[in-house]
Amino acid sequence: MIYVVEVPEHAAPRAWFAYDEADFARKVAAGDTLEPWEIHDQLTARCLLEDMGHAEVDALARECYPAICALGDSHGWDTALYRADHLLGAGVLSAEPVSETAAHEAALAARGGLTCVYHGDRDAIGAFEGADPRIAGPAHWHARRALYEQLVALEVLADDN
Repeated sequence: MIYVVEVPEHAAPRAWFAYDEADFARKVAAGDTLEPWEIHDQLTARCLLEDMGHAEVDALARECYPAICALGDSHGWDTALYRADHLLGAGVLSAEPVSETAAHEAALAARGGLTCVYHGDRDAIGAFEGADPRIAGPAHWHARRALYEQLVALEVLADDN
């Protein structure tokens, strides 16, 4: 399980969960202004060129799509390129790997306020018990309470209160 606590600047904290990385990606994308492939994508320069209708890297392809051809020439036509607009900037492709998790966590962070993501029951329980300084202490009681309620709803914790 993946647990998320969102603390908007001017609204009550809320907690939610995802079953796994695919569910997390789907739920993040559902609440984002960008398309899922803008949040995270992995492709090659060859695939980009083929998507534009050019099966070959010829003079016409180089004339029509110089930026794509420059990517293919500099990184290799079959090298994985990553897109993660919230991390890299709009439309930027990088040969440096970007994990799907990092891209989706950046999408959550771009919404503003505080966002805490916990991968697994142990991390979420620890955060509720005060192990995460971002939501520890009296000032963050509402955020911890939202996480507690989510953990109880999923029967990870017993409702003792």
